[in-house]
Order: sequence, then C-alpha cells, then structure tokens
Amino acid sequence: MLFTQTAIAGVFILEPRVFPDNRGYFFESYNRAEWAKNGLHYDFVQDNQSRSAYGAIRGLHFQRGEHAQAKLARVIDGKVLDVAVDLRPASPTFGKHLAVELSAENHRQLLIPRGFAHGFSVLSAAAIFIYKCDNFYCQEAEGGLLYNDPALGIDWQIPPDRAILSDKDLRNPPLKEWEKCG
Repeated sequence: MLFTQTAIAGVFILEPRVFPDNRGYFFESYNRAEWAKNGLHYDFVQDNQSRSAYGAIRGLHFQRGEHAQAKLARVIDGKVLDVAVDLRPASPTFGKHLAVELSAENHRQLLIPRGFAHGFSVLSAAAIFIYKCDNFYCQEAEGGLLYNDPALGIDWQIPPDRAILSDKDLRNPPLKEWEKCG
C-alpha cells in the first residue's frame, strides 16, 4: 500500500496494490502491520456505511472532545468528493480543507485524524461510502460546520440547484461561530 502524506499534517491518501485478473481484482484494504511500518497506529472500533444519490452532500460533521474520531474512508460503489477540514486550534492549517476524489475505480482511501470536520458529495449516480472510526459515535458530542461557508471555500463539484442536504446540515454554523464556541 502506498501512503501519501497530504499538505495537511496527519491526513493521508492510501492507495492499495490492486491485483487484477480474469475474475476481477483483489486488494488488501487494511493491514495493521503495514500501517505501523508507516508510523500510523489506530485502533478502529466502528465501521459505518451509507448509500447516497447524486448531489447528496453529507457534512461537515465532527465529534468533540474525548469523543473525537479519526476516520479511514473509502468508496465501494460510485464516486465521491471526500473533504476534511482542519479544526485543530494549534494547527498551522486550521480552517483549511483537503478534497480528494474517492471511487470504486481508484480504490483510494483517505485517513483523517481526530480534530477534523468531515463530509462528502456524491459525484456519480449513486455511491456507497464506508469508513472506519477509532472512537464510538456519541450524539451529545456531535457538531457540524456549514458546508457552503465562504470562509472554507469548498467546491463540492455539485451545482447548487442539484445539492441534496439534510435540514440538520443546512443549519450548521459557519467556521467563525465554531471558533467562538471553542
């Protein structure tokens, strides 16, 4: 597996070695020993999966405090734009985001450490998105950022009139209000 450190410290793009043959393909999607060789030590405790239609934007979500979660995300059907926003107060990239296309075809994965808001938009007719978490979900600790906050400048690659969001995600605060709440 190829581990590529991105411009935001701690965020990695992972690309497995894919072995195609006349039956299809095989690849190893996770190997704790390989991660350790690359200095990555996570104990994943929960797997989540969603199916969404074109134009769906899920996020930007995070868990606060002791309930913060690192995530390892990938797509098993379709194509998404996966987005991570740095919310680590002492980080030189605080408030910056990284957007990576994940698809069933490219087999990429995105490792997002604790301290980030996370979301994705569906770029194909539909997509099945899965991710591992290193901490259990806690409803009382959940938070969010407004997906189209101009301060974040995220291009979700979805025309605004085709975007599908939950009412909850439409009510998330912008980054400047999140900063006030600490």
